[in-house]
Amino acid sequence: MGCLVSQLAAKFAFFPPSPPTYQVKKRDDGTLVAISTSSSRPLAVDDSSLDVLSIRTKRGSKIVAFYFRNSYAKLTVLYSHGNAADLGQLYDLYVQLKANLRVNLIGYDYSGYGASTGKPSEHNTYADIEAVYECLQTEYGVSQEDLILYGQSVGSGPTLHLAAKLPRLRGVVLHSAILSGLRVLCHVKFTICCDIYKNVKKIRKVKCPVLVIHGTDDDVVSWVHGTGLWKMAREPYEPLWIKGGGHCNLELYSDYIRHLFRFIKEMESITTQLRLSKNHSTPPAERRSKCCCINCSNTIPSCQKCLPSMKNWLKCSYPKCTIRRPACFEPSCTSCSCRCRICSCLCAAKCSCW
Repeated sequence: MGCLVSQLAAKFAFFPPSPPTYQVKKRDDGTLVAISTSSSRPLAVDDSSLDVLSIRTKRGSKIVAFYFRNSYAKLTVLYSHGNAADLGQLYDLYVQLKANLRVNLIGYDYSGYGASTGKPSEHNTYADIEAVYECLQTEYGVSQEDLILYGQSVGSGPTLHLAAKLPRLRGVVLHSAILSGLRVLCHVKFTICCDIYKNVKKIRKVKCPVLVIHGTDDDVVSWVHGTGLWKMAREPYEPLWIKGGGHCNLELYSDYIRHLFRFIKEMESITTQLRLSKNHSTPPAERRSKCCCINCSNTIPSCQKCLPSMKNWLKCSYPKCTIRRPACFEPSCTSCSCRCRICSCLCAAKCSCW
């Protein structure tokens, strides 16, 4: 029964574009070039900043990756995309992120996606991201201290899988991320052995700053997934809840690139030694007593009864907080651990939980 449930979850997890939006061909000099299947032209013309790579994984697949150089970059982003796209569709986005964030960026197609061989599966995606990370180390000299992992939707699975194994990683970005596969498919609130992408467990093992980005109107992966991951992160960064944002359109909001750029710059400015010493010197209770509206972002809404009212706005009681937040819908609730749905402070307002 467990195996059948796992197979069902996997069936709904992967939707590779068919046919793929690009092909990979070898030039006379041995280098690879990506060709658009719609125009039969190269995705990039005379772009020396792009390397098209073919990487073999430990599970036997040969996956395709695009590596984008930025001469001003201090950090590298390893981007794991969602379940219904391939590199051909994401090429323009990667170019924009490379330029606007001033980072090197590598994106890859999972086994069975795009021009990658094999079949898509949970464990294949784990082998895929491990192979890409190994390629970054051996071919480009990228260490985990200079690496930010970025996972979108299903891509949060391989992202947290790798992040949990890298104690000196610079940072993690979770974009419309999932708590687990069955929590999306069946809306359950517990973990069973046959679940896939158990991010709810792996997030607790990540030792670097975690930025969570989620749309409040996401009808594919509920906002609850994003807030849940933020609550469980050991070192949560100020989140970005995009009001009215859906599952596949967050990049269109100006706050998206602005907030992401700020995160990148802050990660550039800190050293691994400074971050680790800060975590060890500050007691967890003290860190979590701060206002999460500014930079610490340590608490999130967990009460489903206390939904925000968009009519009655109250000022946060914390003096440093500049965000106005709505009152609790149920001011008489006494047993939940509700938080502000907008700024996520422990600032009580009208809710009697506090």
